[in-house]
Amino acid sequence: MRKSLVAVLLVAMLAGTLATAQQGAQPANYSTAAVAGLPPAAVKAMNSIDADRIRVQVQELSSDKYEGRGTGQPGGDKAAQYIAAEFKKYGLKPAGDKGTFIQNVPMVGIATEPSTKVQIAPEKGQPMNLTLREDIVAMDESQNRTSHVEAPIVFVGYGIQAPEYKWNDYKDVDVKGKILLMLVNEPPSEDDNFFKGKALTYYGRWTYKFEQAARMGAVGALIIHQTDMASYGWNVVQTSWSGERSYLRNDGKPKLKIASWITGDVAQKLAAFMGTDVPSLIKQAASPDFRPVPVPATLTAHMVSTVRPFESANVIAMVAGSDPKLKNEAVLYSAHYDHLGVRSGITGDNIYNGAIDNATGIGILLEMARAFSVAQQKPKRSIYFAAVTAEEQGLRGSEWLGLHPPVPAGQITLGLNFDGLAPIGVPEEVEVTGADRTTFYPTLQEVAQAFNFKIMPDSNPGAGFFYRSDHFSLARVGVPAFSVNQGDKYEGKDRAFGENWGKEYTKKDYHQPSDEFKSDWDFKGNVKMARFGFALGWKAANQPELVAWKPGDEFEAARQKSLSNPKAQVRGTN
Repeated sequence: MRKSLVAVLLVAMLAGTLATAQQGAQPANYSTAAVAGLPPAAVKAMNSIDADRIRVQVQELSSDKYEGRGTGQPGGDKAAQYIAAEFKKYGLKPAGDKGTFIQNVPMVGIATEPSTKVQIAPEKGQPMNLTLREDIVAMDESQNRTSHVEAPIVFVGYGIQAPEYKWNDYKDVDVKGKILLMLVNEPPSEDDNFFKGKALTYYGRWTYKFEQAARMGAVGALIIHQTDMASYGWNVVQTSWSGERSYLRNDGKPKLKIASWITGDVAQKLAAFMGTDVPSLIKQAASPDFRPVPVPATLTAHMVSTVRPFESANVIAMVAGSDPKLKNEAVLYSAHYDHLGVRSGITGDNIYNGAIDNATGIGILLEMARAFSVAQQKPKRSIYFAAVTAEEQGLRGSEWLGLHPPVPAGQITLGLNFDGLAPIGVPEEVEVTGADRTTFYPTLQEVAQAFNFKIMPDSNPGAGFFYRSDHFSLARVGVPAFSVNQGDKYEGKDRAFGENWGKEYTKKDYHQPSDEFKSDWDFKGNVKMARFGFALGWKAANQPELVAWKPGDEFEAARQKSLSNPKAQVRGTN
């Protein structure tokens, strides 16, 4: 009897310990009073968001069986089907093509073959043969199997035409048929009214530079890589631009035959041909009086590509709103499910699992979708969830979503995007770059206060994160949108912990095979971020008026266009 009693007591104590541990794995629930404006049914659904469910989703999607979720690769397609099945399991309604969860995205994969040759020949001296990956990464965006280029090189500074800032790096010089050498980033500024001060605008992004070069009639572009200006090292460029890259198929836009990055060492040799050096070119380009400078050299390239048309998929689901009129409008949540897939020719682990980037965002998206589906009361506007493809390829999936939204862009009140939320603790801050540009910002501030969040300013404004994630594709068609992320300060840790983690992740794991699931990750923070996102979406869905960009914002005109012609496909101006 005594032994039995001891055994019972031990079992009870163990059960209590396990229960305590399990309860400790979840953050505290919120009350209706704490999150003012949310009805009890909404708060109950929000509190059901669960750390273990997010953990399971992140572990699943970042496992090797999805082979890095590459765009146009079997693993990426498998991930899309998995997400669709989860939406269906939760009871959400399909919002893709033809009554399904899948929105087909017509794409073409382009892979530069090793037989590609790139040479730069100065007017005086020996030609310089560039080695792929080591000296240059290059893509033929024309979607042709082969292209031959032989053209003079012109240095065009930052390669920017920005009339609102009275800036023109082209100065009416005809660059048709030429190769444009340019700097990444944009002119340095401390003035918020000039290229937004320290914050990078879209003009500083490589995507804009290639687009603008093609619009100007150039046949190619060479972006000079500098780690401090790009905000990432050459290893990230190598990884991101090796293997197959994906583009929207036949989108009607002009294309470059050679869209490329070159190392700082190659750029230094080109500068030497001009009798100068890269620091001097950077200084020269910072002047509004800069004019294009011919480089006394010709680039010759024989581009050989594997060109593969294919269909990729955005996965879209919805929860119908409760108001007879407002249910035709929507809040749109998004996160990208793709990563870099499997890369051949790499020794050792060649699966880019993308656990943080962005299985975490999808885990949060799925758990918010489940929570909205179980809510006994629904918000007034409908709620859409979009798991998008090809973010790593240049926001291609969300670009297609923005041009072909499940409801007209003018009827989407707010876009909330989730990308790369580190499961390393419970954050005390949120980073919502761009939210202050919208009329929704006061509401966001109220919700942040309810969650005991401080709103952290952009930790690295020079990196231009607002223009590097999928919410930007919605902003370009006028939808007020921004990404929701945690800041650097975590419970029980000093700020240096978060800052150092971010630096180490960028240096060692970002776009590398080492971005893999870790068994010791703490998902309580992901729960808090998901609940915060849930509350933001519910609030936006119930506000009387549509959210707007603040007067004078760069996306205000696109918003007005979408509102005046709600069924139009509105293309951004940049």
